[in-house]
Formats: sequence, structure tokens, C-alpha cells
Amino acid sequence: MDSIITLTDPTSPAAEAYRTLRINLEFASVDEPLLTLLVTSSGPGEGKSTALANLAVAMADGDRSVILVDADLRRPSQHELFGLSNEQGLSDMFRSESAFDDPPLQPVPNSTLNVLTSGPLPPIPSQLLAARKMDEVITRLVEQADMVLFDAPPVVAVTDASLLASKVDGVLLVIKAGDTRRDHVRAAKDRLEKVNARLVGAVLLNAPFDTSLERYYSSQ
Repeated sequence: MDSIITLTDPTSPAAEAYRTLRINLEFASVDEPLLTLLVTSSGPGEGKSTALANLAVAMADGDRSVILVDADLRRPSQHELFGLSNEQGLSDMFRSESAFDDPPLQPVPNSTLNVLTSGPLPPIPSQLLAARKMDEVITRLVEQADMVLFDAPPVVAVTDASLLASKVDGVLLVIKAGDTRRDHVRAAKDRLEKVNARLVGAVLLNAPFDTSLERYYSSQ
């Protein structure tokens, strides 16, 4: 869990930034409910899974129950980030009625966050995510939490994120400063718009910290 700064160092500037993101998302959904949110990136290696893990912890503030779903059925990483088993997970809800009725959620200690790992990887993930059953899975998860967050593969790399984006209330795009290509961001935005996804915003990672704020944070 070392990379989940909202757990390991909750008073740090980075953790505070994730709480600010949570508040911004809350304001963005005043008029339109945001019960399901997909987090993705334009390309691989941009930190979307770590960003989502931190956002999930920030959202599970004790008063709100949150489910984090690893829907990256190609390169899942939420089980590694949280140190959880991946023997069962999202894919089991498609093939087991018992898993559908009682999703194999794993609680994160001292929080109101539960994680649904990917489970065994299917041969063709896009078929699973495009299936009508996925809509039923989302509905089932929404019944069990106040907020459901989905980790999806990069938009430009595969079709998975676009398929899932059309089924959720909003999409958050992760961009890595000094790494993400502008043309990839444009391509990702275009693909999301084509499936009528609601892009609620973007998150910039790896941005330089304003050292003028360091004294304030170090005094806490």
C-alpha cells in the first residue's frame, strides 16, 4: 500500500490534493448524480490505477460507502496496490450466480472502502464488458454502496474503456505531466465523445509541487 498516499500519509499535500479532487467531483455532480465513475487514461503507464486507489480512499471518508472495481481485465493492479487476493473478483460475477448475488468484495481496514478485484482474466475482456450482464453487475454494485468507481484500461490502447464509459455516470481522465502525448489525449476525448460518455474532468499527475506551500504543510 506504499503508493496509496491517502492511507500512508493522509496529512501530506498529495493526500490533500486527492481530497480536493473528491470535493470537486461532488460539486460537479450537484445537478446530475454521479453514482458510478470510470477512471482511465489515454495510454499505458500514466498512473491511472494508483490515482484511482487514492481517490477511492479519499471518497470513503467514513460517512460514504465506496466500492472500487478493477475492470482492467488485461493488466489488473488494484489487488497489488491494496495487498489483496485476486482469486475471486469481477469476472466471477459473470459466471457464478452466488458471486453475483454476493459480490466477492474485500474491505480495506479502517475505512468504508471495499475493493472488487478483477478475478481470473477472461480471454476476450471487451466481450465481457460489452455484454448486457455488465449492466446488471453495475446495478448490483450500486445497490451495495453510495459510490462505485471503476478502473479501466487506457482508452487509446483498447476498446474496453469506451465500452464501459457508456454504462457509467461519468468518466475521469488521468494525464501525466511530461509523459502523456497531446494527440493521445485528443484521441481519448474523441473516442469517449463518440460513445456519449460524460467526461467530468481530467487529473494531472506528476505536476511540480509549489514549494511556497511546503512550510504550511510541514507545520501540521
